[in-house]
Amino acid sequence: MGIRDQNLEATGVVFATFSIKQTGGVDDLKDADIGKAVQITGDNEVGPTTNGSMFLGKLVDLTLTDADDGKRVATVQISGVMTVPITTTYPQVGERVIGGASGTAKQAPALTDYDPAGGNIARGTVIAVNGTSECTLILN
Repeated sequence: MGIRDQNLEATGVVFATFSIKQTGGVDDLKDADIGKAVQITGDNEVGPTTNGSMFLGKLVDLTLTDADDGKRVATVQISGVMTVPITTTYPQVGERVIGGASGTAKQAPALTDYDPAGGNIARGTVIAVNGTSECTLILN
């Protein structure tokens, strides 16, 4: 008998539903963004991560269709094991992440005296890295 495959992405999963940030009356999240990293952009509102933003979780679903701007809601995985796209500076196993440009995550900076009130915005623990394309992390 071989080694049993593990489905870590089903471990400790918590989902939450949010409104979607709009720019000029158009939703900032579309079907093509499913699987990407998101950030909080306003009261109960999410959008794609931007460089240096606080990583909230992974977009896993959107209601309705891309043509339904202003009527859709986003389902976001906010806890558990997840895989998201990454950008430079690429995280390594054991490190934490912050938001990168265009719905990605990247290596969190070291703790410093200029971190925001409430502490460093880094989240999660990276448990695997797939080259320069994605990382798997535990978000708790």
